[in-house]
Amino acid sequence: MSEKLPFFKYHPDPLKTGSFRESEFPIVCPCCHNENLIVYEGPFYSTSDVYGICPDCIASGAAAEKFDGEFQDSESTDEVDDPEKIDELTRRTPGYNGWQQEYWKAHCGDFCAFLGYVGYDDLKQMGLLDEILEDPDIADYQDLLPELTRDGSVQGDLFRCLHCGKHLLHIDCD
Repeated sequence: MSEKLPFFKYHPDPLKTGSFRESEFPIVCPCCHNENLIVYEGPFYSTSDVYGICPDCIASGAAAEKFDGEFQDSESTDEVDDPEKIDELTRRTPGYNGWQQEYWKAHCGDFCAFLGYVGYDDLKQMGLLDEILEDPDIADYQDLLPELTRDGSVQGDLFRCLHCGKHLLHIDCD
C-alpha cells in the first residue's frame, strides 16, 4: 500500500490543499488497482467517471493516459509555450478545486506552484498584499480583495513562481 506522495512541482503540498485526502480504509486505484490510503479529491476531466486515483498514477501520467483525461483544463491557464510543461501540468499534476473553472497562473515562462487558498487577512499576515497588488491582472479586482476568504464565496488561489519566487493570485467567486 502506497502512503507517500510523489513530488509535484506545480502542486507541492496537495494534502494541505485538499486535493488528496487520507482515507481511513484502503481504496483501490481504478488505474493501477493497488490499494492506497491517500486518494485524489480534485478535478479530473474525462468522459469516464473515475474516483480514487492514487498519487503515483497521477505523477506517472498513467491515469490521464488510461482514462484519456486531464487534471487541469489546458484552456484555463496562463500561456506557456513549452508542450512538456503543459503536459506535466494537465496530465501529471493534481488539480485543485475552485468555485468556477480552476485557473492556473504562469510566470517566467512556466506554470507556478499552487500553494493553496487564501483570504485577505492571510495575505496581510504573510506580508504578500503589496506584492499581489503589483500584479496588473489584479487591478480590475482590487475592490474584491477585502472580501477574500479561504473558503467563502470570494476565494483567493495563491501561486508562487518557480523561477523568481513572485506570488500571484487568482480570484474565484461562487
